[in-house]
Amino acid sequence: MTEVLVFHHGYGLTVGVREFAEQLRRAGHTVHVPDLFEGQVFDTLEEGMGYAEAVGFGTVVARGTAAAEGLASELVYVGFSLGVLPAQKLAQNRPGARGALLLEACVPVAEFGGTWPHDVPVQVHGMDADPFFAGEGDVDAARALVETGADAELFLYPGDKHLFTDSSLPSHDEHAATQATHRVLAFLDRIK
Repeated sequence: MTEVLVFHHGYGLTVGVREFAEQLRRAGHTVHVPDLFEGQVFDTLEEGMGYAEAVGFGTVVARGTAAAEGLASELVYVGFSLGVLPAQKLAQNRPGARGALLLEACVPVAEFGGTWPHDVPVQVHGMDADPFFAGEGDVDAARALVETGADAELFLYPGDKHLFTDSSLPSHDEHAATQATHRVLAFLDRIK
């Protein structure tokens, strides 16, 4: 099966992120879930993003890069919101990347080197009225990625929830999260 490296969002390594990783494991994949916040889980996204700003987004990305160093290079990188930063950086720049799953965020590919690698498939998932994903330019970056990527897909779900995929948060949308998880599992099965 596929080896996967999952990066959490701005709340930290929540129960919902761990449950998502466990779903992938039950499907037969090897899953690694590093803690980029060194054991801290926050009650609000604002607190978590405040922590990320205080330590520096570069530090968060560096922690993600360090987590990949001891692993095989043939990985699929998964990022939830803030976790998209290290996931996207590694998918674009670390040799051997097998794919990327960018959940609820996407940054312009120029941020990490200008072009998306031709041989790295990618999916981006987000809600069409999410104030962060749709309102802060992530959906535009995703559309640009899909236009230039050889194997790139964007999935938009109706709604305005950010972090709809995390079952442990009030923003969880069970229907959309189930759809996203099915698409993620199909993606991973295709890559094997």
